[in-house]
Amino acid sequence: MIPTQFEQLVHKMQPGSKLLRASALQGGISAQVTALEVEHPDGQIQKMIVRVHGDLDFNDNPNIARDEFKLLQILRDAGITAPQPYYLDPSSAIFGRPYLVMEFIEGTTDFDPAAITDAPHQIAAQIARIHRIDIAQHDLDFLPKFDPQKTIQRPAKLDDSLQEGRIRDALEKVWPLPGRNALTLLHGDFWPGNILWRDGQIVAMIDWEDALIGDPLLDLGNGRMEILWSFGADVMHEFTRHYQTLNPIDLADLPYWDLRAALRPASLLSEWAPDAAAEQRMREGHHQFVAQAFQKLSEQA
Repeated sequence: MIPTQFEQLVHKMQPGSKLLRASALQGGISAQVTALEVEHPDGQIQKMIVRVHGDLDFNDNPNIARDEFKLLQILRDAGITAPQPYYLDPSSAIFGRPYLVMEFIEGTTDFDPAAITDAPHQIAAQIARIHRIDIAQHDLDFLPKFDPQKTIQRPAKLDDSLQEGRIRDALEKVWPLPGRNALTLLHGDFWPGNILWRDGQIVAMIDWEDALIGDPLLDLGNGRMEILWSFGADVMHEFTRHYQTLNPIDLADLPYWDLRAALRPASLLSEWAPDAAAEQRMREGHHQFVAQAFQKLSEQA
């Protein structure tokens, strides 16, 4: 019998180990994510995750598996709750491209703010801890820098249902922003779906392939919109307040970064939403999020 790709992987990673089970995980968009259950020669059974990056990310950065592996090592050394990297295969022998193997962490991305009353504080503490990593002490030169020009490149067709034209008009007047905060490590795709919970506690921040160096307000704006979508404005505001107490950066330009975040779902919201009812809720939340950003800008004028 010809060994499967994952059987080949297990043998290459640790000869003598045996693959017991391989299960594709749902929710992976930018990568093929598979959970493996492996029996080691000493009889120990261990779960682990295999990430094989998709065409879009791999074509943009052929070293993305190496870079994510290295970043996870740095995060663990810095005390960030991220999966431990186990193995990097830089060859393309098994999957046609490099891949990495990392720790499987038991947890769920679903949580109830009513049951976990300090959830906004835990989320704020997690992202603030990431933003406080001293990038001068770590070799992070392999990560990309935020490119402000990509934000204001107008598409051929605007999504008027999400006020894309109005948002771009406002951003084009001020972009690029002056940069009031020190550049720091950013998760790059900060939202509740990339946070694992267990027993009321955050146990890991996952999916680091979009990490970059830039203004911490990028992560903050993205997180605020997603938190409003998932849990409402009150949780969003409490998250923001607690983040500011932990990492007192300059928030003067936050409304612009909120608007920048609001551009992300333009022409994509129907694809992001799991069903029609969710899409309607997201559209209403998006309208509320954009309105509060413009209100803050009018108050600053």
